[in-house]
Amino acid sequence: DLRRARAAALNIIPTTTGAAKAVGLVIPSLKGKLDGFAMRVPVPDGSLVDLVAETEKDTTPEAINDAVKKAASGKLKGYLEYCEDPIVSQDIIDNSSSSIFDSLSTRVMEKNLIKVVSWYDNEWGYSNRTVDILRKMAAL
Repeated sequence: DLRRARAAALNIIPTTTGAAKAVGLVIPSLKGKLDGFAMRVPVPDGSLVDLVAETEKDTTPEAINDAVKKAASGKLKGYLEYCEDPIVSQDIIDNSSSSIFDSLSTRVMEKNLIKVVSWYDNEWGYSNRTVDILRKMAAL
């Protein structure tokens, strides 16, 4: 990939990612239904997912945000964080959540085409999930 050979500190570089394929391995019902790519950007840490999806039912940004807020305070607490602040990549560094949902970025077009944004610290969040797995294994 010749794009990756360019000056990383000076460019936004589109490249491949295995994330969509990995989701299909973890959640078999999504296998082959996701695709994605990565943008390498010159920041020290912090990443985001920009997800666009078509829903079966019509929805609103408020309904999406309410559902995510409920999940973040329920069974996904500690893994999913709901945020109403105007955050940027630097704000999520050292955040142990796997996903920091950016409620200010939620969009709905044509009533069922949704766009959501979620931030994560790709190193720290992953490390915390690894510790979670090790704790579960140690408890066996």
